[in-house]
Amino acid sequence: MNHEFIPYGRQWVDEEDIQAVVDVLRSDYLTTGPTIEAFEKKFAKYVGAKYAVAISNGTAALHAACFAAGIGEGDEVITTPITFAASANCVLYCGGTPVFADIDPITYNISPSEIRKNITSKTKALIPVHFTGQPCDMDEIYKIAQEYNLIVIEDAAHAIGADYKGRKIGSISDMTTFSFHPVKHITTGEGGMITTNNDELYEKLKLFRSHGITRDPKMLHQNKDHWYYEQIELGYNYRMTDIQAALGLSQLKKADRFLKRRREIAHQYNEAFKGIDGLILPHQLDSSHSSWHLYIIQIDSNKIGVNRDEAYQRLIERKIGANVHYIPVYLHPYYQRLGYKQGLCPQAENLYESMITLPLFPKMTESHVQAVIHDVKEVLG
Repeated sequence: MNHEFIPYGRQWVDEEDIQAVVDVLRSDYLTTGPTIEAFEKKFAKYVGAKYAVAISNGTAALHAACFAAGIGEGDEVITTPITFAASANCVLYCGGTPVFADIDPITYNISPSEIRKNITSKTKALIPVHFTGQPCDMDEIYKIAQEYNLIVIEDAAHAIGADYKGRKIGSISDMTTFSFHPVKHITTGEGGMITTNNDELYEKLKLFRSHGITRDPKMLHQNKDHWYYEQIELGYNYRMTDIQAALGLSQLKKADRFLKRRREIAHQYNEAFKGIDGLILPHQLDSSHSSWHLYIIQIDSNKIGVNRDEAYQRLIERKIGANVHYIPVYLHPYYQRLGYKQGLCPQAENLYESMITLPLFPKMTESHVQAVIHDVKEVLG
């Protein structure tokens, strides 16, 4: 089928978004101005959280959350290996140790029973990742967290707009982190957000993103004139700019429309591919609604006659921007040097060997969708 290259993800920026950015460029504040707070309030309302803290990117959001959770040397944090490396790196940034629990082979999310197997006296927090946009089994995860007094940091980089048993992701846990990278549901170029309902965590997050410096009279050690400020923690410059926040505010207005289109495309794929023997489609739980950041298929090479790598190469040759999400984190050379071994999470490794991500983004036209369906069917026979 003759068509342009179709990437696996792409942003949708329109004239309204561009005008929002131009308005800020013409204003008095390019950074740390009023647009940040406006974006935070709108985002918190969208997900149903008390607070939202805008931050420079999704990785910074995870780092800030680990800091606010008090992760430090000697602490263990359990997460999934099927994620981008940042979900584990954030623990290392704080001096802690990432512990990888295997996935549920049906949902591809972290398995609560595998979390239990990995809990020790050093476990301090859990970082479940809503992989592809499908919410994790939060009820079971929360039972474990309450039993062992653990902090829960949801990595919702894939899950803007997803809901779990009627509650939007971002309103449930101690902290939830989001990413606004261009392939995500809404974009600010680079950027992220952390939501929380906890007053104390909120104050820690705000402090951390801006050098650990405050002007808040309640936190100062001395009361002086209004120019006075103090550094009370070792923070980072993880601030978002007003330019980015303006784009985020404009994009947020379209979030539900983007989400609806993602779900339509996923439904079309499900209908088109459901009869292919040897092709495993993404399973969706009845209790939640995925935000469909990624559409991932698994290939049973014994039935289809091509393996994942061959299928990937053939799709690329046909200008279908397939991808693989993700290499299990502990298989990266850096983590291997830290002592993590292959075979640690068999289900995750099995998934990695057989999965392909297909293009899915709101700006896909009907001809794009049909081209993907046509070429996948041809490649997989």
